[in-house]
Amino acid sequence: MPKHTIALEWLRNTLDFNYDTYSRSHSIAFGTDGKVCGSAAPEFHGDPNCLDPEQAFVMALASCHMLTFLAIACKKGFIVDRYVDKAVGELGKNQQGKMAMTKVELRPEVVFSGIRIPTDEEFKMLHDRAHGGCIIANSVARCVEVIVRPTLQ
Repeated sequence: MPKHTIALEWLRNTLDFNYDTYSRSHSIAFGTDGKVCGSAAPEFHGDPNCLDPEQAFVMALASCHMLTFLAIACKKGFIVDRYVDKAVGELGKNQQGKMAMTKVELRPEVVFSGIRIPTDEEFKMLHDRAHGGCIIANSVARCVEVIVRPTLQ
């Protein structure tokens, strides 16, 4: 099976190592030239201009769902022109009382063209199959909800 790797690096850039002042920013490298600035969320002393782990979690779910949806739609003969998702993840306490991503809402809006536009029922089926086939969604507890609206043309 394929392996997926990243290289993460954090360096202390202060004289002290105090919880309130040490930097949470770090670099995350992937592929041959890809690089992302990572940090904690701002409410945990992070840099709001960097990607935090919770955003990365929501991003991975939304991206995986979209890629799976596009593959299924293509194989079913539908033409997708645009796919937009403004996904939202919520932090809360899980059943064990620990902080966790307790809910992720995917809110895809899809624009189709061509002769064959999916019915609302087909559109829901495409999303149900995409959710069921998404590797990331299959890797986490079922906190993901796909909010399906009628198709756009």
